[in-house]
Amino acid sequence: MTSTPANPADSPRADRPGAVGPEASSPEPTRPGRVTRVSVLTIAVALLAATLAPGTASSAPASPGARTATTQAALTWGDCPAAVAAPGLECGTIDVPLDYAEPDGRTIEVAVSRLASTDPERRRGVLLTNTGGPGGEGLAYPAGLRDVLKLPQEILDQYDVIGMDPRGVGHSTPVTCDLGPAEHPTNIPMYARDAADVRSEAIRVAAVAEKCGTSPTADLLPHITTANTARDMDRVRAALGEETVSYFGISYGTYLGAVYTSMFPERSDRFLLDSATGPGGWDHSFSRLFGQGVEDRFPDFATFAAERPEYGLGETPRQVRAKYFELAARLDRAPSPDGYTGAAFRFATFAALYYDSSLPALAETWRALDRGEPVPVPGALAGPTTEPAAPSTPADVAIPADNYIASQLHVICNDSDWPEQVWRYQVDVAIDRIRYPMFGAAGANITPCAFWPSEPAEPQVEITDDGPSNVLILQNLRDQATPLSGATALRAAFGDRARMVTADQGGHLSYLRLGNDCADDLATAFLRTGELPERDVTCGPPA
Repeated sequence: MTSTPANPADSPRADRPGAVGPEASSPEPTRPGRVTRVSVLTIAVALLAATLAPGTASSAPASPGARTATTQAALTWGDCPAAVAAPGLECGTIDVPLDYAEPDGRTIEVAVSRLASTDPERRRGVLLTNTGGPGGEGLAYPAGLRDVLKLPQEILDQYDVIGMDPRGVGHSTPVTCDLGPAEHPTNIPMYARDAADVRSEAIRVAAVAEKCGTSPTADLLPHITTANTARDMDRVRAALGEETVSYFGISYGTYLGAVYTSMFPERSDRFLLDSATGPGGWDHSFSRLFGQGVEDRFPDFATFAAERPEYGLGETPRQVRAKYFELAARLDRAPSPDGYTGAAFRFATFAALYYDSSLPALAETWRALDRGEPVPVPGALAGPTTEPAAPSTPADVAIPADNYIASQLHVICNDSDWPEQVWRYQVDVAIDRIRYPMFGAAGANITPCAFWPSEPAEPQVEITDDGPSNVLILQNLRDQATPLSGATALRAAFGDRARMVTADQGGHLSYLRLGNDCADDLATAFLRTGELPERDVTCGPPA
């Protein structure tokens, strides 16, 4: 999830009449401070949690990198940190205001990388990138685009490809909530069976929010937002000496790109957005879309399993879907010997739907759970919520172990005003359990954002049609992490500024990943020429 946040100033808040269950009128957990916004989910199964947590532990520095001196933004290129070093990749840092309302005040660092154009005579400018999350590190991404995804040579010739660890993330001044791996292992809300589950989850996530508000980097907390990251991007543009920037962002990175080009339309060149969150980013309404996304995507797995009788999960997609509910109900009553609860089973299924390559392991997990056997490779099903780094090297020990989860919480919870009343989540869970029975009661569940210790510092950025026609949205039809409905809403918000290419394929992320020549060629042509299709385009499945 993409990933998953500027947005319409009045973000959707599903006010529902009445309350659900006897817990609805009971006292709510005390907020550690003032409150806001959305999301991350806890997996009770330690096996799953360990897989989802960041891989390297370290203690967090107190307010790392924070200074009071104001410096002119400038980039001096040098070697990259060992954890992200790759041939041809250069790195540097700039200082940016912690609080843009006080531009001459305290500063923090933002780390930037560059993969210079391979043909200076054909060089057009810079292509900024973002790997999603939020919370995804980005310094290694330019090398990953070149070496792993095989970004076409013509694009490598035309652009310096720029990576960035966003504010609060990785080698930029990082934030922490001092969370252990089992305290908050992932970013997707936990499935709630009933109103009592929402109530108990509220107590847990309130404690998570309190830890974020009392961590060594709590003084940075209100300023880790998408709008401020967009302002940082514009400081990077200036430090690079460029009048405009082009951009490629995936998952949550689509929201960051939408915010930047809305705040700075005259400085935006070509913006390619792959797997869109929607115009509100990762707000409460987007979190609820996870339920719809699973309903969209699950038929791909159901067909896969039904065509393979060796798994014994059903002879038809309908029978496979029935097996899902059978296994979930069984595990709700009694966890498996290796610790799978109904909630963990539902989450593992959600996570494996990210990529078709995970479907065989998911089917094996189902088969083992159905037979009461040990699950093979426990916890290996979790689909990544951010891009893998290009080179595989040890992580930097100066980065807090919980930095991905913590920085993600900071952005999501700071970006929009989340409902604060537990009863509202109980109502939403009851509604979405009916609307989207497979996973709706997860996406609608309460998160630490309901107890966040600061209110949004500014209104959300509104995505509108004000600006040049320079945005191409690329979207799979069946994506459980960033569902089609969110991309459609973003397309509508942009109006004539954008075109959308939808591809008849499932899973999360599209460009250069699934062998869809129709979608890939349109995206590459846009980056190369800047020309949008005359109208929205529908591509068939990969050949």
